[in-house]
Amino acid sequence: MPSHKLLTEFSGRILMVGFGCIGRGVLPLLLRHTGLGPDRLRIVTDKDSHRELAAEYGIAMRVEALTRGNYRAILAGELRPGDFLLNLSIGVSSVDLIAWCQEAGVIYLDACIEPWEGGYYDTTLTASQRSNYGLREEALALRRRAGGPTAVLTHGVNPGLVSHFVKQALLDVAAATGEGGAEPRDRAGWAALAHRLGIKAIHISERDTQVSSRRKVPGEFVNTWSIEGFAGEGCQPAELGWGTHERHWPADAHRHGYGCDSAIYLDRPGAATRVRSWTPLEGPYHGFLITHGESVSIADFLTVREGDRVVHRPTVHYAYHPCDDAVLSLHELAGKGWQLQDRRHELVDGEIEAGMDELGVLLAGHAKNAYWYGSRLTIGEARSLCPVNNATSLQTAAGVLGGVIWAMHHPDRGIVDPEDMDFREVLAVATPYLGEMAGVFTDWTPLAGRGVLFPEDVDSGDPWQFKNVRV
Repeated sequence: MPSHKLLTEFSGRILMVGFGCIGRGVLPLLLRHTGLGPDRLRIVTDKDSHRELAAEYGIAMRVEALTRGNYRAILAGELRPGDFLLNLSIGVSSVDLIAWCQEAGVIYLDACIEPWEGGYYDTTLTASQRSNYGLREEALALRRRAGGPTAVLTHGVNPGLVSHFVKQALLDVAAATGEGGAEPRDRAGWAALAHRLGIKAIHISERDTQVSSRRKVPGEFVNTWSIEGFAGEGCQPAELGWGTHERHWPADAHRHGYGCDSAIYLDRPGAATRVRSWTPLEGPYHGFLITHGESVSIADFLTVREGDRVVHRPTVHYAYHPCDDAVLSLHELAGKGWQLQDRRHELVDGEIEAGMDELGVLLAGHAKNAYWYGSRLTIGEARSLCPVNNATSLQTAAGVLGGVIWAMHHPDRGIVDPEDMDFREVLAVATPYLGEMAGVFTDWTPLAGRGVLFPEDVDSGDPWQFKNVRV
């Protein structure tokens, strides 16, 4: 392979569970930057596909689905204390794998918290139990009082890198508004900074403009990353961190009634819930309020409490506009009663003709209104930076790489959220694969252009009320 900067020399082995678009995308990055040879990296996957790619890199691939009945035996046969379990699968319980790793002394990272196969659609569970909030609370309940092997929860690009974007954006807004001072060193410091700045809302604002000459056909779901993964999270309840500035309780909203109480959920799937947001290149747009772990963990991290009273917390949620064919696929999915199409097509780098993924965080409500900070990665840049990737997969793979390197450098931190990590250390690893990093202030608000064609029920006294954001 070409020469690349060695970021760590990991002495153990890595077992990658799952070999979808993110697993395939991060594989060359791991070999470039961890000092691992092919003999110390192994793949376990439930699908006998892409074997030729694994063979190209000299990686052994075991085709066997992890299930409730066999996962402990499979992991015990593949891993020893000090090794690394990289979970990039879907339909495999993250909580069960984390528990095993804590017992076995194995380092762990996943890109999202997953239930066992069918968990997102299991109507015997409550909506709260099917939510990312509920899954995160299950994972955090495994924490020991003192350390343990590092287990990094939900560290791709979002969730993952966006939590580090938020910290950089807070510093940028503080500098621009004269609210400088020492950089926060702990959770309380970051929450206090967001409070001083008056941050009311944080959108994870993403617009994917990648296009292919091969267009979607009826009865087919097309996307630039895992179709099953996207459909699964799209059918979960819409979730958002709930801010202290909010004064209009949604009629279809519920609190969970346990845990950190940083978030709420709606009685409808995220793929059927739209919100207004903004990115610098797209401008205003309508996105889907897809549930994501960062909506819960960022809101929790930035909560200011005085005793049992919550003094300040921003509203936090995803606002996702996927590629145009994926939008059409979601409309069709909803129209068919949320029954996933039999035909599924993931757009790979060679099929995509143009476009980019513009993904960042929009911090709103402060003295300069709103500030977007994030990554703008084109398909051309993605191809040149790392093979096998499109723009979406490389942004996520960069987040996985950043989290893996951090965990290797800090192997005894126990179970951690992305917000618990050093943002500068992680971004130093990921940024070379993120294209252009941009920070832009805007005077746009969710009230822009409202009530022109028809009267609308808005709260004109505070543009950043969720009532104004929701479509």
